[in-house]
Amino acid sequence: MRHIDPEILEKANRWLTSFFDEETQLRIKELIAYDSEELTDSFYKNLEFGTGGMRGIMGDGDNRINKYTLGKNTQGISNYLKTQFPNQKIKVAIAYDCRNNSNTLARTVAEVFSANGIEVYLYPDLRPTPLLSLAVKYLECQCGIVLTASHNPPEYNGYKVYWQDGGQLVPPQDKAIIEEINRLQYEEINFNAKESLIQLLDDSSENAFAKASVQNGSLKSSGKARKNLRIVFTPLHGTSITMVPKVLKEAGYTDVHIVEEQAVPDGNFSTVSSPNPEEPEALQMALDLAKKINADLVIGTDPDCDRLGIAVRNPQGTMQLLNGNQTMVIMTDFLLNYHQKNQSLPKGSFIASTIVSTPMMHKIAAHYGVELKESLTGFKWIAKMINDYPNQKFIGGGEESYGYLVGDFVRDKDAVTATLLACEIAAQCKEQGKTLVEYLDELYVKYGLFKEFLVSLTKKGQAGAEEIKQIMHRLRNHPPLKIAKKNTVLIEDYLTGTATHFLENFTSKLDLPTSDVLIYYLEDGSKICVRPSGTEPKIKFYLSLQANIRHRNEIPSAEKEILQKVATIKGELGIEK
Repeated sequence: MRHIDPEILEKANRWLTSFFDEETQLRIKELIAYDSEELTDSFYKNLEFGTGGMRGIMGDGDNRINKYTLGKNTQGISNYLKTQFPNQKIKVAIAYDCRNNSNTLARTVAEVFSANGIEVYLYPDLRPTPLLSLAVKYLECQCGIVLTASHNPPEYNGYKVYWQDGGQLVPPQDKAIIEEINRLQYEEINFNAKESLIQLLDDSSENAFAKASVQNGSLKSSGKARKNLRIVFTPLHGTSITMVPKVLKEAGYTDVHIVEEQAVPDGNFSTVSSPNPEEPEALQMALDLAKKINADLVIGTDPDCDRLGIAVRNPQGTMQLLNGNQTMVIMTDFLLNYHQKNQSLPKGSFIASTIVSTPMMHKIAAHYGVELKESLTGFKWIAKMINDYPNQKFIGGGEESYGYLVGDFVRDKDAVTATLLACEIAAQCKEQGKTLVEYLDELYVKYGLFKEFLVSLTKKGQAGAEEIKQIMHRLRNHPPLKIAKKNTVLIEDYLTGTATHFLENFTSKLDLPTSDVLIYYLEDGSKICVRPSGTEPKIKFYLSLQANIRHRNEIPSAEKEILQKVATIKGELGIEK
C-alpha cells in the first residue's frame, strides 16, 4: 500500500462507522487498500458552493457527490429554513436532470426534507432547470433544489439551491446555509422519510411555464415567417426535450427537426464527447442534419436546459456558429428595438450582463437609453438584480457562457425561452431577406466590432488547485503593466474590491461583492479578465478586443488584426492551450 496522509486516512475512517451503509464502507476500504491517489482526491477537501452551487464528481467521500454530502446539505438547509420561516408551512420544490443517479439523489434529498417535516414537491421525471425556478414561485415555496451538473462530463453531478424569489442562493442566505452545513456531522442527517409529505407534481406548473415562455419569447413574427423557418434542434440527451418542442409548437413553429439520436435522455451522453453547446463538436450531429435538410437555424441546449448554442446559415449558404457574446448582443438589441418600437420600454428599464462578458453591451444600452447593470460571473447575480430593483423593468440579460434570460418570469438563465427568441429573430430576418449573420454585422458597424476569446486551462486535483492559486497570486501581486505593446491603464481586483487607475494615479472602490477576479484594461480598449472557475478545476482567461469599422466589408481585415493581437497576448501571458 502506498503512503497515505494521516489526515486523509482519519477522514476516510470516519466513513467506516455504522452510520454509513455497508456498500459505501466497502468501497472506502478498497480505496484505502488499492488507490491512495483516488482516496486523497476524495477526502482532501469538502465540496463547496461555487458560482453555480455545489458540483463535483460522483463517488464516496467528502469531496464527492453522494447521498451523504447531499444529505448533509439538505439537513443544513432544513435547519436554516426552520429558523427563517418559524411557524410557517415550509415547502420545497425539487427537479433533476438526465445525469446518472440524478433521480435517486433527488429522491434522497426529498426524503431528508420530509424527515424534517418539510413539504416536498418532486417532479416525477427529468425537467429543465428554468422550470424549477418558476415552480418555486408558482407553488409558493421557500426553497427549490435542482440535481444537475449542467454541461460537465458524465462523472459529475451537482446540487443547485434556489430561494423563494426563484433565483439561486445569494448573500446573506448562502453564507448562513454554508455555516449551518459546516457545523453538522453526517450522523445528524435525518434520513427517516415521511412519505406523506412528498408529493409528485402534475403538469400545471409546466403549462404555466410554457404559456409564460410563449408570451415572453414571441415578438410578433408573422405566422407565415414562423412556418417558413426550418429549425434543427438537439437536446444533447438532456431535459429540454420535455419543454422546447412543446413551446415551439405552441408559438407556431412547425418545421422543427429533432436530432433523434440525441433526443433520448442519457447520463453518459453517448453521442458526444461533452454535452456542452459552447463546444462546436457537441452540435456536429445537428449541423450534419441541417446540411442534409437545408435548415436555417440549429439550436442545441445543455443537459439541464439553461444554456443554448446556435448556428445560423450565413450569406455564403453554410452554417456558422455564434458564440455566447454574439448571441447575447443579437438578442438584446432585438428585444430593445422591439420594445422601443412598441413603446413598451419604460423609463428606468435595464438590461444585464457580467463583468467578463462583451463590453458591446454598454454600447447597446447607451443607444437605447437604458441602464446596463453588470454583475459578477454567475447568473444568480443577474436574478438578484431583478429582485433588488423591483421598480425597474428588466428587459433581458445574458452572459458570455451561452446563458440568456428573457423577461423576469423565471430567475435563472432559460434556454427554453431563449430558443424561442432565437427562432423569432431568425424568422423575421429571413422574411426580410437577410441572415442572422448579416444582422450581427449590422450591429458591428453600428456599435463597433467586438471580439471575445476564452482560454480555459484545466488543473485537476490538489496540485492543480494549488497551481491555480499561484497563477492568481502572481497576476495579482506582479501584474503586467504592458501587454502587446499597450499600457495597462486600469486593474480591477474584485478580491480586494479595489480599482487601480494608472493614468490618473489613484485607486477607487468596486461596488460588487468580493470574488477572485482580476480585470486588466489596456489603453486601446482591450480587456483581459482572469478568474478561477467556481464549479470546475479550471482557470479562465477572457480576452475582449475591439475595432471601429464603417462598413461590413472592413470586418475581415479588422478580425485579422484582432487575431494577431490575441496571439501576442496569449504568448505574453503564457496561456496558449
